[in-house]
Amino acid sequence: MKARNTFILTSIIIIVSIILIYFIWRPVLWSLIFFGPLILIGYSDILQHKQAIRRNFPVIGHGRYLLESLRPEIMQYFVETDTEGRPINRIFRTLVYQRSKKVNDTSPFGTQMDVYKVGYEWIDHSIYAKKPEHGKGLPRIKIGGRNCRQPYSASLLNISAMSYGALSKNAIMAMNKGAGMGNFAQNTGEGGLSEYHLKYGGDLVWQIGTGYFGCRDKNGNFSPEMFREKANRDNVKMIEIKISQGAKPGHGGILPASKNTPEIAAIRGVEPHTDVHSPPMHSAFSTPVELMQFVKELRNLSGGKPIGFKLCLGKKKEFEEICQAMVETGVSPDFITVDGGEGGTGAAPVEFSNSLGMPLREGLAFAYDTLTRFNLKKDIKLIASGKILSGFHIARVLALGADLCNSARAMMLATGCIQALQCNNNTCPVGVATQNKQLMKGLNVEDKAKRVCNFHHETLRSFIELMAAAGISGPSDIGREHINRRVSAIQIMNYAQLYPLC
Repeated sequence: MKARNTFILTSIIIIVSIILIYFIWRPVLWSLIFFGPLILIGYSDILQHKQAIRRNFPVIGHGRYLLESLRPEIMQYFVETDTEGRPINRIFRTLVYQRSKKVNDTSPFGTQMDVYKVGYEWIDHSIYAKKPEHGKGLPRIKIGGRNCRQPYSASLLNISAMSYGALSKNAIMAMNKGAGMGNFAQNTGEGGLSEYHLKYGGDLVWQIGTGYFGCRDKNGNFSPEMFREKANRDNVKMIEIKISQGAKPGHGGILPASKNTPEIAAIRGVEPHTDVHSPPMHSAFSTPVELMQFVKELRNLSGGKPIGFKLCLGKKKEFEEICQAMVETGVSPDFITVDGGEGGTGAAPVEFSNSLGMPLREGLAFAYDTLTRFNLKKDIKLIASGKILSGFHIARVLALGADLCNSARAMMLATGCIQALQCNNNTCPVGVATQNKQLMKGLNVEDKAKRVCNFHHETLRSFIELMAAAGISGPSDIGREHINRRVSAIQIMNYAQLYPLC
């Protein structure tokens, strides 16, 4: 990293200069009162492994933590607004940090939310609250329909799709090791299956996008042979076909040339140092029936592992046509991941990220209702993806029909992301979303893996306690009637009223 190397070079020059000047002018030693502590602090920063900012930016990196310790709200002017000045939710960011570090996550002075603001949501508690049953272990969900020969017992909370290439190898390894420690799954993202996903043996959901990275021929088409070889690895527990994603539905992924190293290009099967644009649609299928045939093909090639697809809901009629194709062909996926239009952790065109794609709650409710109407839900698990950061967020999506959920944003924060908004520039200062080798050195895999595992565990514990406070026995008992939203200054409606079953 330039800042780290500059510090080392500068410190050497200062020390050598003081020694040389000493032979001419002995009072120069007094300068060590100023330079000595700074040099010691700098080398201490470089040698520690807890904070990537200090490791990558010795001495000057302390400025961020000083501001945060003096007055946390000050930080929103430095790292908590986006490029247009919109505030990023500090409350949940702080919560993720606290849980990933296993420090006290309680809050003084009552709620930090404006409870009279339109949009405020809460869950009904019960005077007959239950005792949280932590001894039973964290909830798990079996994924695998009638045609699945290798069902997977999944955690209620898992790592959402993030590719190697978009993220650094250190970030990928930290997440995978954390997933292995906590017994939950990591979605590879559409960038292919890399050695860093496999290194620590954590469970994987291999995502197949429109570019078929890792299972494509030289013309960019799907390769059954390459897919079979990788899909049958023990670490790969499920396969997910990515139809669209919340950040940029109908657009395809983007990997800028600055991140497309020879190693990443080899994993993806593309030319290095070029912009890589995934097509907006698949070439292996173009109709709902062909999609079901592709699901069947992948299930056979993988030895009967759970096969599903991910999409951000758009035209409702198209999802209904997919359900109709399931009925007609007798083939159905084992799971469907519903991504909200508000989701996404990578770079996307502003118009796509802000104005395209159905939000998660509306999309999830519609998907559940439609699957139920076609009598398909009993064989298909629904996974919710889109700004899942807390136990309440988990409860909220389960109330709308999800069986489990994925989180990308929170897992990035647990890995050390400070939302510097440099993801698309290859200059992430904490080494999470960059291929700059010097920057990624600041991210210590062992330390961040523990934080990823901690966040997962503490968030699910919080979810269990929330359910107990509401008098709810388990995840499957949460209903739309349990979640409330203020829709005006004087009106409150629950989810059963806002999202009536259709």
